Amino acid sequence: MKKDIPDIYVLGTDTGVGKTVLSLLLMRYFYDRGYTPFYFKPLQTGCRDPYDTDSDAKFIYENIEELKDQDPAASVGVCYRNPKAPYFAARNEGRQVSWQILLEGLQKKRERFSPLVVEAAGGIFVPVDRDNRVIDTIPSSGAQPLIAARAGLGTINHTLLTIAALEQRNIEPLGVIFLDGGETATPEDMIEENIEAIERYSRVRVAGVVGRIADFRHPAPECFDGLEKIFAGGA
Repeated sequence: MKKDIPDIYVLGTDTGVGKTVLSLLLMRYFYDRGYTPFYFKPLQTGCRDPYDTDSDAKFIYENIEELKDQDPAASVGVCYRNPKAPYFAARNEGRQVSWQILLEGLQKKRERFSPLVVEAAGGIFVPVDRDNRVIDTIPSSGAQPLIAARAGLGTINHTLLTIAALEQRNIEPLGVIFLDGGETATPEDMIEENIEAIERYSRVRVAGVVGRIADFRHPAPECFDGLEKIFAGGA
């Protein structure tokens, strides 16, 4: 019997920390276990359309075998050309973001797929529209946050601030996954210290560390260790 899995809101401690890579791993993880996951990027900036080389959905669809013949546009709410916060990117184009409309689209996907893997745009205080930041959209999304964070220098501050902001709103994250995909791997002792600090000063577990992935179509088994701890109750 398959375990009930909550919908997942992939949050980043900053921009460029690896949210899309973590979303890819989540999709692969759940497909391999017999689920029918769905990836959704409500707001994509720095991207002309869902087929652009900078499209996060295109990256997901190109690297998940089950999605190779499907249209990545189904996984994108709105694209804006300028690589900046959605509120300002939309304003530059004379458009307005409607989180409510995006939420309605999310609900329709929920009727057919489980779990949903929702990827945020930027960090949690990035403005989505005139009234909402990413953190404001979490409760209405019905998804539980999973935090993507850098493995290296600076992650203690960024991650603890993200966790503290969520705790102030009584939002409980599933955990933290470190992404270490740079050209040079973060020293192991620094990673261990970063994990120790985050877990000591918060109530949230750093469930795993994902190193550089050579083949996104076939990530190494150890890339899923952290997800196994979170969703299967591993040690």
